[in-house]
Amino acid sequence: MTAEAKSLNVFVTGGASGIGYGIAKYLAHLGHHVIIADIDEDAADNAAKTLNNLGLSAQSIQINVCDAQQVAALPASLSSTPVDILINNAGIQHVSKLEDFPAEKWQMLINVMLVGPALLTQAFLPHMRVQNFGRIINVGSIHSVVASPFKSAYVAAKHGLLGFAKTIALETGDVDVTINTLCPAYVKTPLVEKQITAQAIENNMSEEDVINKIMLEPMPKKAFIEIEELAQTAHFLIGSAAKNITGQALILDGGWTAR
Repeated sequence: MTAEAKSLNVFVTGGASGIGYGIAKYLAHLGHHVIIADIDEDAADNAAKTLNNLGLSAQSIQINVCDAQQVAALPASLSSTPVDILINNAGIQHVSKLEDFPAEKWQMLINVMLVGPALLTQAFLPHMRVQNFGRIINVGSIHSVVASPFKSAYVAAKHGLLGFAKTIALETGDVDVTINTLCPAYVKTPLVEKQITAQAIENNMSEEDVINKIMLEPMPKKAFIEIEELAQTAHFLIGSAAKNITGQALILDGGWTAR
């Protein structure tokens, strides 16, 4: 198995929409087989069918990334399409000051965006070791490296991904396996659309002001990150040119953190 193999099996969590679907579609167009994993079974099925109808190779699977038993069973259920590339993308958001943040919601965000990636990596890493090839790509956030008010759980989870990736990079130094984290500034997805509304309420301002004064204000380039930028970066990380890039945060932020 090499990074230049004609077709790799790519497992994408939260793959039925947004960033996950965009990455899956891009990699499928390059000839890879994508496994659309999502907690919403119908959405995953529809996404895979859409790709199949385009002549691309895709399948779907329903999975709750927080369920350790479900995740542990994945390698056996995917024995005919063993996972070479893991894209840890599933994410949720809740915007609230900490005093009003429901404890169960705080725990859920950590489970989905930090515990889930750890469980999935644990499940798929043995196969990657055996074949001496694997790529693990976490979809983090600009909030993996900076913070914003009212997002304590999200920021904590996304920061945690960086520490997790560094640790696994050290543990996989003996094989051709890498783990890295994409850290984009705001990407215009359904998740961000909901954030705009929630931020408008928390900050008592219009949605337009949320976009211009909160989301894009720190970015010198004043533009949302495009999903294709993330997909192309993921593709680069899969290739042999990136075989020694591991444990890193790849920050796509329009200059946000240059300040």
